[in-house]
Amino acid sequence: MNINGNTVALVTGASSGIGREIVKQLLDDGLVVYAAARDFEKMSDLQKQGAFTLRMDVTRNEDVAAAIATIMRQHGGVDILVNNAGFGCYGALEDTSIEDARYQFEVNLFGMARLTMVVLPYMRQKRAGRIVNISSMGGKIYTPLGAWYHATKHAVEGLSDCLRLEVAPFGIQVIIIEPGIIETHFADVMLGPMMARSGNSAYAEMAKRIESSSKRAYAPGAGSPPALIAKTVSAAIHAKRPKTRYVAGKLARPLIFVRKWFGDRAFDKLILGALGKS
Repeated sequence: MNINGNTVALVTGASSGIGREIVKQLLDDGLVVYAAARDFEKMSDLQKQGAFTLRMDVTRNEDVAAAIATIMRQHGGVDILVNNAGFGCYGALEDTSIEDARYQFEVNLFGMARLTMVVLPYMRQKRAGRIVNISSMGGKIYTPLGAWYHATKHAVEGLSDCLRLEVAPFGIQVIIIEPGIIETHFADVMLGPMMARSGNSAYAEMAKRIESSSKRAYAPGAGSPPALIAKTVSAAIHAKRPKTRYVAGKLARPLIFVRKWFGDRAFDKLILGALGKS
């Protein structure tokens, strides 16, 4: 795929963290960039830097349709889609409502799929395009009290693999990014609801240990900067023959390696042992 100044990229979840850095990186790369998020007001600085900003909740059909219609009208269509919108719903399975679990899937999986389905006709017509799905090392590993979050990320991996085969005949490439621990507001968003669900339940002791370990893992300077993921996305977009997966960020490679090569029992022991030291 030929990337140039007319290449149009759409990045979701662009109001903070990884999404914001991806937008800034792609602007620096010289692309036409649309930044989409529910928190539209938080993207004013990106607009000043040259991004086109869109108010979009990926769980709402009307928001997605309106955003794509705007891009089609202004620039013809989306050449590069970066599905970044997502969050972590944590809490013991027993303590988490099915309604909360459904919403986790609506944002992390169905929202991604909904937007992808809308941009694909344009890419197929051009016989070119790249879809970058921001998964997580959590799509390859697991942690207690994260059943629904990890379920969505494992699903993102499977959906992306199948989609890669389906769209390959049309010249469209699908790329998975698997970040590790990144300095974002992930823990801030995750911990409050987790403690509300499980902080006083039969799983309270485990919840407190996860809260303690998460605060350390996501403390300032403890993780990798979100710009690392932005640079990884940029490299994947510009690669002549991109890899199907890119792993980047603190602990991602070693944890995925242990799970893959040492098996579930060893990984269980590693995770539970780490929590025991919290």
